[in-house]
Amino acid sequence: MEANDDIEIRSEEERRPLTSIMESKTQQLDDILIKKFDNAFHKQTSKFVLHDIAKIACEHEPIDLAFAASRLPPNIRPVLFENLADNEARIAFMVNTDNTTRGAIFRQIKDHEIKKLIERMPVDEAVTILEDLPERRFRRVVDLLDFKKASRIKEVKKHQRNTAGRLMTNEFFAFQMDVTIGEAAGFIRDNPGIDLTRRIFVLNQSSELQGYVPARNMIVNPPDLPLRKVMRPVLHKVTVDASREEVVDIVERYKISALPVVDMDNFLVGVITYEDVVETIEDIADETIARMAGTGEKVSEHEPMLKRFFARAPWLLATLCAGMVSGGVMSSFQKFEGGLLTFVLFFVPLIMGTSGNIGLQCSTVLVRGMATGLLSAGTKREALLKEILIGMMTGSIFGAFSGLAIFILLKLGITGIAASPFVVALMVGLGLIGACIASTLLGVFSPLFFARLGVDPAVAAGPVITAVNDFLSMSIYFLIAMGLSSLFFS
Repeated sequence: MEANDDIEIRSEEERRPLTSIMESKTQQLDDILIKKFDNAFHKQTSKFVLHDIAKIACEHEPIDLAFAASRLPPNIRPVLFENLADNEARIAFMVNTDNTTRGAIFRQIKDHEIKKLIERMPVDEAVTILEDLPERRFRRVVDLLDFKKASRIKEVKKHQRNTAGRLMTNEFFAFQMDVTIGEAAGFIRDNPGIDLTRRIFVLNQSSELQGYVPARNMIVNPPDLPLRKVMRPVLHKVTVDASREEVVDIVERYKISALPVVDMDNFLVGVITYEDVVETIEDIADETIARMAGTGEKVSEHEPMLKRFFARAPWLLATLCAGMVSGGVMSSFQKFEGGLLTFVLFFVPLIMGTSGNIGLQCSTVLVRGMATGLLSAGTKREALLKEILIGMMTGSIFGAFSGLAIFILLKLGITGIAASPFVVALMVGLGLIGACIASTLLGVFSPLFFARLGVDPAVAAGPVITAVNDFLSMSIYFLIAMGLSSLFFS
């Protein structure tokens, strides 16, 4: 590849600072837009407000306005939408904004206005936007569309969420093998409403998928050449019920610009573009991060505080219950007198914090491997064994280090605990080792357990590990301390 004077090819390491700069610029642009909106809505009369909003809408791209809109109060977002320049700008705005903004706008506009937007959108984007409508209104809007568009929208929407059938668009270019490049190019020119992907698909006389022609080959070859002469075999395809994770894995691994979706008879029913996959990756990342944090809210949205509270409350309630159980474990040891309670309780935060982090690390590594497809059936056993050994080794090293540190501190009289340095150090060291081993096993096997139940393994990487580990590590620590106390203080 040759670079011209205006283009500088950089290595991945050299591009990273530039990417960071661009990200900070977009964040700064969002802040600037919000400040402009605040200034506009502090005007004394509505006439000046609408004038300023219209001016802002003309000065900035709809995509930038779409991202900034999520930080505006819900009642202001429809005003911004209404002041966009034309339908093309409104479509770009609706496609790129969040579902909360779309919902606020839908409540303010009529069905025929929604219809004008939908009829000029690709089918897959139209389905995504129409999902924010109540089912009854969705049917009303679809009934307003022409029969062909409505049928394609219904065809995509009938597939389950998070499947290839829902990600695909059923508007694409596919021709039979004997069609010439010139004939195909003429048909493409006559249908500007269908997005041209980087692949034009080729079918046989029975409409079965046979291959594809890269878009570049449509330009560099003679127009009278049939497509079968320049087509390439389709090596990768998915069925309509394939999961979005499978789609992402195939496209990411093989860098496929347009992934064909077929039915059981190998008939081409849709195409998933690379852009659709990028959006899917972002959705999966958002959901995974939210579950690992123990919340059902989307991390990128600016929802009302009460709604965000209810999204977080269930897992926090589970953690609260686990804390109460842990308190019960501690109180159950009150009947033991002497050395046990005197020394053990001082080091409970050390035990719970260290063991919890070790378990969380093991869990997160495995969840990441599952999410990225690096953890297959063949490598699962080896990965589990490595994580168990790493967790045990880490727990043993930190347990021995903690015991040694406590022994030295007690010997020097810094802690103020009047007891045998060796016994206390042994209690804490062995207790930490035992708690870390238990936390490691919990962190390794809980993602697999949740995956077996059909629950997202990311759930195990957050609240579950934290809640269960507190109870488990404390119980093991107290049992070890109780055994050593009875041995040395009996």
